[in-house]
Amino acid sequence: MLPVSTAHPSVVIIGAGFGGLGLAMTLKRAGFTYFTILERAGDLGGVWRDNTYPGAAVDIPSSLYSYSFAPNRAWPRRYSEQPDILAYLRRTATEAGVVDHIRYDTEVTGASYDGRWHIETASGERFEADVLVPAVGQLSHPALPDIPGADRFSGPAFHSARWDHDVDLTGKRIAVIGTGASALQFVPRIRPDAARVTVFQRTPPYVVPKPDIAYKPWHHKLFRRVPGTQAAMRLLTWLLGELLTLALTSAKPLGKLVELAFRLMLRWQVPDPALRAKLIPDYPPGCKRVLFSNEWFPTLAASNVDLVTEKIEAITEHGIRTASGEHPADVIIYGTGFRATEFLTPIRIRGLGGRELHDEWASGARAYLGMTVPGFPNMFLVYGPNTNLGGNSIIFMMEHQFRYILQILTHHLSYVDVRAEVAERFDDEVQRRLADTVWTGCHSWYVDEDGRISTNWPGLVWEYHRRTARVNPADFHLAPEPVHSGDRAAGGRPS
Repeated sequence: MLPVSTAHPSVVIIGAGFGGLGLAMTLKRAGFTYFTILERAGDLGGVWRDNTYPGAAVDIPSSLYSYSFAPNRAWPRRYSEQPDILAYLRRTATEAGVVDHIRYDTEVTGASYDGRWHIETASGERFEADVLVPAVGQLSHPALPDIPGADRFSGPAFHSARWDHDVDLTGKRIAVIGTGASALQFVPRIRPDAARVTVFQRTPPYVVPKPDIAYKPWHHKLFRRVPGTQAAMRLLTWLLGELLTLALTSAKPLGKLVELAFRLMLRWQVPDPALRAKLIPDYPPGCKRVLFSNEWFPTLAASNVDLVTEKIEAITEHGIRTASGEHPADVIIYGTGFRATEFLTPIRIRGLGGRELHDEWASGARAYLGMTVPGFPNMFLVYGPNTNLGGNSIIFMMEHQFRYILQILTHHLSYVDVRAEVAERFDDEVQRRLADTVWTGCHSWYVDEDGRISTNWPGLVWEYHRRTARVNPADFHLAPEPVHSGDRAAGGRPS
């Protein structure tokens, strides 16, 4: 059993996205008040604040891609778009009473531990707390490819996660670099108004049908009057996600079903055999992220769209050059994803003895249950290493992290540090299991430069639920001394 105390520690949470807000709501519901969320931007929302590109939407049905403790009976679609997801986060955070705990425009640059956590910010303002919770996610830092001549381009150029809404794309020749999840959403939306769209593809993704619908008034009436209906949809989606996870991990023959759905839709929507050939991946389904879209293939087959599969040699003043020549462009949009394996970059975190977290992670990020790192006491990560999913909702994973952290905070301990041998044994197990998954079969954002998978969880979400359901005190070095009494409010104001 964990030692019990009625004292509540002060907590600083970094990031006001789904992870940070969800943990804050969980703490608030449990009676905690000594917490502060430090948010670098001027608004909450995380990736759903930043990604405002046309067509930005979730690829998990909203009944599951939402907090279990805050169901939304008014989702406009099965797969909701960015404005509705951001509105949901604002509403739930306001109703839960956590908005007043957010310090906006406060960028954390570093944190160090000497019995308490001392948090540094870009403005020079400092905070202190008993507990530090980085909740910055894995998809917050856009990845820009290193292409010769990028600085020579004379027109507008921007990443999809930093969409420039001041650029009018009407009648423009648009070059899109990348064919990831974002590109599949924004290219179909910008194509009708563009003069020409040239898509530069390095490797084609597996794309399967997206069973999206717009909810009718009778749907919303049903959700309000029979809440169990939406709960049943959530459960069904979760079960289907677990099935997809099996296809990617321990039951890879199920991946043939994904490939079948992909090939049938490709055949139906792309009549040109030459174009179809360019769109067939040379890796197993799921090795890269499986994408959902009903519009991608028809968009590529449109008369004002070109698909280029040659390697980009350089960006010129007026376009992009490949082996076949220069492809003229007025605007370049990078749909090149995120630096997902660079956890907590660029925050500098120092633990016991001044140990640098990024030095500890020099050979790849790792954390026990994705949350705790030896030598960094009283620090808990939300959406940390090896907690990403290939086939289910990350919100479900994060909720189990909230509950795990709450267990520790409820039994306040002045010192919680995971044992090095426990963390090492866990990491060895995770990497051994990941080696037998489909994710090792190609290069993707799941895998770092050394071939280590530091992003994904190797099993079912149910397994993570089971393993985080109860904190095992034997996994940690613990000290039950009382919390500092004089500076409790440091979790709510600067030092």
